Amino acid sequence: MAFHDIRFPASLSFGSLGGPERRTEVVTLANGFEERNTPWAQSRRRYDAGMGLRSLDDVAALIAFFEARQGMLHAFRWKDWADYKSGLPSHAVTALDQEIGRGDGVAAVFALRKGYVSGGQVHYRDIAKPVAGSVRVAVGNDPQAEGLHWSVDAATGQVSFATPPGPGAIVTAGFEFDVPVRFDADLIQVSVASFQAGVVPKVPVVEVRI
Repeated sequence: MAFHDIRFPASLSFGSLGGPERRTEVVTLANGFEERNTPWAQSRRRYDAGMGLRSLDDVAALIAFFEARQGMLHAFRWKDWADYKSGLPSHAVTALDQEIGRGDGVAAVFALRKGYVSGGQVHYRDIAKPVAGSVRVAVGNDPQAEGLHWSVDAATGQVSFATPPGPGAIVTAGFEFDVPVRFDADLIQVSVASFQAGVVPKVPVVEVRI
């Protein structure tokens, strides 16, 4: 299997159903108390891009994408319309959106991440598939120039600085990102509703670890 660095057509994924899934093991004790544990440090996202009545051209694009990925064999990029920015969906991306580390004068590579904050708790999600051209970076609230001060690997989400940030300097970044996924079925079923439209009831996809 391989990762194909191509995004599922965003026009087809818009309106899809899905989101994060976690795995929690719950054991109920004899006294009624519970012990809860999880083997997953990160959630895994699932989506269903099943399409209602769409043009046959849209159906053809879906089938072509499915065949080129050989069904479940090869992974690809997916735009999660509910969660694809480093900040709030209504806000533009800025270089101050997320703290990705602090300089020590030695480290020159930092990984993109997104923090989910609620009730004083924060969960960090690694971002491995940023959208090329969308990344913004700052050090100590001072925006840095891409290509001159830093570069980003869009295949891994690693930001590399030409000069390591100084000790204590806060490194922040803003970005759009995709989710690495694969099809979760080796079958696409199409119903042709008319000479110009068709229906694809289910197109399940699932996040893969990169």
